[in-house]
Amino acid sequence: MDGVAEAQAEGERLGIRVVSGCEFSTAAPWGEMHVLGYFLPPGHSGLAGFLRRCREDRIRRGRAMVEALQAWGVDVAFEDLARETGDAAMGRPHLARALVRLGKVPSVDGAFQQWLAKGRPAYVEKRLPAFREVADLVHEVGGLVSAAHLRERANRAIVGTFKEEGLDALETRHPGHSGEFRARLTDLAQAFDLLRTGGSDWHGDEDVETSHGLIGSQEVPAEWLHAMEERVNR
Repeated sequence: MDGVAEAQAEGERLGIRVVSGCEFSTAAPWGEMHVLGYFLPPGHSGLAGFLRRCREDRIRRGRAMVEALQAWGVDVAFEDLARETGDAAMGRPHLARALVRLGKVPSVDGAFQQWLAKGRPAYVEKRLPAFREVADLVHEVGGLVSAAHLRERANRAIVGTFKEEGLDALETRHPGHSGEFRARLTDLAQAFDLLRTGGSDWHGDEDVETSHGLIGSQEVPAEWLHAMEERVNR
């Protein structure tokens, strides 16, 4: 959120609409669910405090992942991770890039497959807030909540439960969604009167895996954004 004001100013200069938002990690029956908050106001103290606590836990997690790699004999230091992260919120992609830069793995995808994916030697769990906590926070500041890239986890029971807890939309268009998943999510969105969202899930890498895409790779209808704006302005 720290870059939103600058991005919106630059977007206005270039004639590009910038919609503010943030991706949250929340607890789910299968472990972790990513949640997209749209139309979030920069500078809101409650939101800023929540995100600050999340960033502090990401640093704890980053240190633990580096220590796990060191225990397996990988020559990497927390300073390597911190250098790669810069001012961003620290995460596994930063550590993966650091490992590539240090010559420990051939690619970001390889870093996840060998070390950082769930169940791999250097994976460390996050401390996850409940979905309702994030949904309540996003609604409190005037935003909308979309469940990101659910893929095969999407079913009526799961979506119905999250709808009761504040879900506003489902991300139907995503690089990791096959035509079957898009159709299933579209049917669920219509059944539960949920909006639809879409995106590339781009993490800044030029070499993207099948679960991510380059920025702009997903065609999202403008009508979806208009529907979101109508909902948030009710």
